[in-house]
Amino acid sequence: MSNVWFITGAGSGIGAATARAALAAGNRVVATGRNTDKVRKALEDVAGDNLVVIELDVTDEAQAHKAASRAVDAFGRIDVLVNNAGYSLLGNFEDMRTSDIQEQMQTNFFGVVNVMRAVLPVMRTQRAGRIINISSVAGVIGIRHCAAYGAAKFAVEGLTFSVAEEVAQFGIKLTVVSPGFFRTNLLDAGNVRYVPNTLEDYASEPSAEAAYSAYDGQQTGNPAALGHVLVRLSHMDNPPMQFMAGADAVAAVTPFLKSRLEEIQTFTELSTESAGSF
Repeated sequence: MSNVWFITGAGSGIGAATARAALAAGNRVVATGRNTDKVRKALEDVAGDNLVVIELDVTDEAQAHKAASRAVDAFGRIDVLVNNAGYSLLGNFEDMRTSDIQEQMQTNFFGVVNVMRAVLPVMRTQRAGRIINISSVAGVIGIRHCAAYGAAKFAVEGLTFSVAEEVAQFGIKLTVVSPGFFRTNLLDAGNVRYVPNTLEDYASEPSAEAAYSAYDGQQTGNPAALGHVLVRLSHMDNPPMQFMAGADAVAAVTPFLKSRLEEIQTFTELSTESAGSF
């Protein structure tokens, strides 16, 4: 059966690759982005009656609801939502302005909130749906220079797990996908914001730009492969609630989670005492 996919940030990277994979599998796709010309150009060779491009700035809640309504007008339903839109803010936490962090959260976290709130009523009415939220390894483990980006992605993971408990009764299933390094535009000059080192105590360290810019376009992960995997996940009766995308993601997250569990077990007695009465 042909499903209707609603994808944010579909003008490049994982969003565009997922749109292509969904179309190749015979699905219908609503591809959204702030710049519709960019989305159309990215998907021009697969354009047809099964593809609709809609303007969407995910930070605009009203626009998110309008886009969801237009998707239903076009195809009658929304079966799979992929929240992919975002950008990266990288640098030392102490060098970041509060406004920088707020803007990062507005796009990478509240953008997901806005689109989910727009699409969930459609899925509840259908009593069926899949939501795939694109997070990052930085949303599972702490990574240097990723305080704001990681905080937003950690928030997406918590949102995903919590909402999944609420909407399972309506046949809606959620998966948070945590990719490692993929060849996307996340580190492209147009999608990354670097915070320069300004404090003397950090002056001797390489800047975030020096640490990350060399990886732009050199990442090992292939967005096309991930797009096809997301299509497979959408068809699973029991999809994972959290999916690590890429061998590097598995390699980074596994020892981190093991060490966290070991730490919990080490302090079990003290944890029990902390709930005791005095």
